[in-house]
Amino acid sequence: MSDKLFRWFKIIYAIQAKPGITAQELADRCETDVRTIYRDLRSLDVLAPITNEGYGKGYTFAGNFAVFPFNWTQQETLVFSMLPSFVDQSNMPPGFDTAYDKVMASHFRQKSRDQEILKHVTDIIQMGSPAYREDAPNYLFQVIQAIVDEKSITAVYHTQSRNQQTEREIDPYYLVPRDQRFYLIGYCHQAKDIRTFRLSRFRSIEMTSRTFNRGDFNVKNYLKNTWSIERGNEQIHFKVKFSPGVARYIKEEEMFVRPRMTDYPDGSLLFEVTVNHDREFITWVSQYGPDAEILAPASYREMMKERLVNWSKLYE
Repeated sequence: MSDKLFRWFKIIYAIQAKPGITAQELADRCETDVRTIYRDLRSLDVLAPITNEGYGKGYTFAGNFAVFPFNWTQQETLVFSMLPSFVDQSNMPPGFDTAYDKVMASHFRQKSRDQEILKHVTDIIQMGSPAYREDAPNYLFQVIQAIVDEKSITAVYHTQSRNQQTEREIDPYYLVPRDQRFYLIGYCHQAKDIRTFRLSRFRSIEMTSRTFNRGDFNVKNYLKNTWSIERGNEQIHFKVKFSPGVARYIKEEEMFVRPRMTDYPDGSLLFEVTVNHDREFITWVSQYGPDAEILAPASYREMMKERLVNWSKLYE
């Protein structure tokens, strides 16, 4: 009975490691004849959902059945999958085939499960799709998969400022959520530099077989002093005074830079922060209207005065 049980496990591992394996291949692995394999498959039918895809297509598992999931790196996958080509299996101990099948089966099951989870998550997440816009392809799954697998992508991207579409090859490094949108940070081979891409502006994405290495790239350093996602080369130190009515709300804002906040006796708040670009910060401050007063730099006080004059003219 023990020999049959061990053979059954060999069959399960072999099918999981190589979906579509034939009865003859199973017989060779188990060192038995095809008739015995057929009998074993009929017996295993009550334990595992083994199916035959049709004549000449071999055996596989139905649904999500698997045994002993195993985590593996991409390099380990490559090395171990090539192992039988580099060793003389006639000199290997009897347990080599079984050990090989166990590891390969576990890896492919783990990879399949990870992809299922990722696909489910990306189907749930919906960002950057306004109600007035027609449904567009959701490339979130492809981008995350490329980042995880460290594979370059080829894409068609729409640049809004130039109203132009360009073909690009990108090494996707990180996916960053900002203001109800996703942004991809990666190395653009056309620009030969790190670039930030808005995910909703991709018109097509395909993952290639080319791998990449992030090197010493650090996303925190890349986004240092960036108010949201728009980066610049300046170091602008803003001082803003918020009224008592909004001060407590400012304190609970989730920010991507670290400000310095000082409470005044009357309940107002002095807000100080250094950013590398002004547009997104000014937009944020403007939403608080007269409850936010820019104290410094002086040039931005003048800019706000001019803006208020122009706004008031619209309603005269």
